[in-house]
Amino acid sequence: MDKDIKKLLQSEAEQVNKLQEIVKQTMTDEKLIVDNLLNPPKDLLTRGQKISDKVAQFGGSWAFIITFFIILLIWIVFNTTAVLGYRFDPYPFILMNLILSCVAALQAPIIMMSQNRQEEKDRQRSENDYLINLKAELEVRSLHQKVDLLLEEQIKTLFESQAKQLEILKSIEAKLNSLK
Repeated sequence: MDKDIKKLLQSEAEQVNKLQEIVKQTMTDEKLIVDNLLNPPKDLLTRGQKISDKVAQFGGSWAFIITFFIILLIWIVFNTTAVLGYRFDPYPFILMNLILSCVAALQAPIIMMSQNRQEEKDRQRSENDYLINLKAELEVRSLHQKVDLLLEEQIKTLFESQAKQLEILKSIEAKLNSLK
């Protein structure tokens, strides 16, 4: 009888140990994912990529728009009010239009280079998110399987303990009947 009780306690202790191992492994895997997300690898940018990022950052800012507007305003005011000999771009401001076209022609591909790099970073982030979600789904499935296995073991142990308890009750009943 003592052996049966010890066996039951031992099987329950084994099940608890299995559950603890599952939890420890899950926490270790989670820590690796979190460490990778918090410390992503650094991008090694070329000089041209750094310049294109700075041009795109400044070219898409209010500082650029306001500065450019002020320069154009000064250009127009100077070339319309200056003495005839000092005007370097009289109305219809052909030189100003040429410079504006050149700035737009040079600025557009530089901004597109920066945007393409940003798009590549976004694509890599979305792939990383997908892989993390996939890993999480696989982990959840794995945990469900482990819990199902543990439940099956517990049910088997429960049936075995019930059968042993029933045997013990029958032996007690037999002893009581023999005493009567």
